[in-house]
Amino acid sequence: MVKRHVYAVVDPASGKLVKEYPTATDETVDAALDAAAEAYAQWSRQTSVAQRAQLLHAVATLHDERSRQLAEIIHREMGKPVEEAVGEVEFSASIYRYYAENAEKFLTDEPIELLEGEGTAFVRRQPVGVLLGIMPWNYPYYQVARFAAPNLALGNTIVLKHASQCPESSAALQQLFTDAGFPQGAYVNVHATGEQIGRAIADPRVQGVSFTGSERAGAEVAEKAGRSLKKVVLELGGSDPFIVLSTDDLDATVQAAVEARFENAGQACNAGKRFIVADDVYDAFLAAFTEKVLALTDGLAPLSSVAAAEYVEEQVGRAVAEGATFVSARQREGAYFPPGVLTGLSPASPSAAEELFGPVATVYRVASEDEAVELANDTPYGLGSYVFTTDAEQALRVADRIEAGMVFINGVGLEGAELPFGGVKLSGFGRELGRAGIDEFANKKLIRTART
Repeated sequence: MVKRHVYAVVDPASGKLVKEYPTATDETVDAALDAAAEAYAQWSRQTSVAQRAQLLHAVATLHDERSRQLAEIIHREMGKPVEEAVGEVEFSASIYRYYAENAEKFLTDEPIELLEGEGTAFVRRQPVGVLLGIMPWNYPYYQVARFAAPNLALGNTIVLKHASQCPESSAALQQLFTDAGFPQGAYVNVHATGEQIGRAIADPRVQGVSFTGSERAGAEVAEKAGRSLKKVVLELGGSDPFIVLSTDDLDATVQAAVEARFENAGQACNAGKRFIVADDVYDAFLAAFTEKVLALTDGLAPLSSVAAAEYVEEQVGRAVAEGATFVSARQREGAYFPPGVLTGLSPASPSAAEELFGPVATVYRVASEDEAVELANDTPYGLGSYVFTTDAEQALRVADRIEAGMVFINGVGLEGAELPFGGVKLSGFGRELGRAGIDEFANKKLIRTART
């Protein structure tokens, strides 16, 4: 077993250690913060938005050129199939390209019409300094892109602490930014421990923190940052509802449900996890959905680790003990957890409040639109959601009532670089991507002139 805080590549399929990487010393972490602070004082202040955008174009190009190499790395680290991993790299490239192409527009001075008095006023968006990013393992490139692209365009500098099982991909990203032309300190990867990161959050050189991960760890990060009055963006867990109220194409709706739940072996915060189906289509949906889910058994990738699969197994066991029925084709084998469907779980049971981070879908029957919305909102989370209906007015009505940061109507896989990503309740706060993503760590400075 790999020791805690050791950065290592462990083959999820076998559980065998591939390679260990040295954990940063306190001196290394301090040097990383120094380098980022120096880069902010020098590079950030001496470059234009257009120059920084040019560097981001280079980052995007290198992602595309190295897509296969980068994909094979995360296949080794967390088991993602190579072709799926290539898609993640290419999507990451589109994010860097999006900010390269739109940064000047987003950062143009925003004039304010004065209510009284002479002169002018406008808001100018400027960087705030060194930012600390704490990233998860499930999307090793995409998660970094969402944080790094807008902030490097703005002129902030970044110290990046990746998940301990992603040392090879994090090193590859560091090399990629260097090869793209970013100066030393603009983007610094550091294999830090939790204790070192806690001290870095409080360090006066750090001006903000972005964290993606569990709500428990997010609360700890927010608490540490709050004591030091640091701005935080949190993207945490999710138990996203997938509501089916009506359909004129059951096969397409079922296929969308499968894609929403089982992409990345179900290891996505914003995956559809609770399938809430209207009574008149429930039986047909459940039969077709279960058939497709069980058909995934032979082709599904392993979870990120044996421990992750064991935890999903424990969660399913608790749900069954509380009265649910679980249907799957096999038993767990190491990190391989068979895809399956849970039914009969009471919304009032303790298990119903948990996030299932793996290839398991929970299906509920509801008698009305109101019951569907009530059940959809009966969760401590509020990241994403999905609504499928043939009634356009109903779709918008339900979307308006759902307590979530994102609602996708009659479609899945609709995320894009231009669309803000984030949630409410225990799913966190703040937004990434789109215009909102470049505003989170910007100093929106008012400049008011009495006369011109």
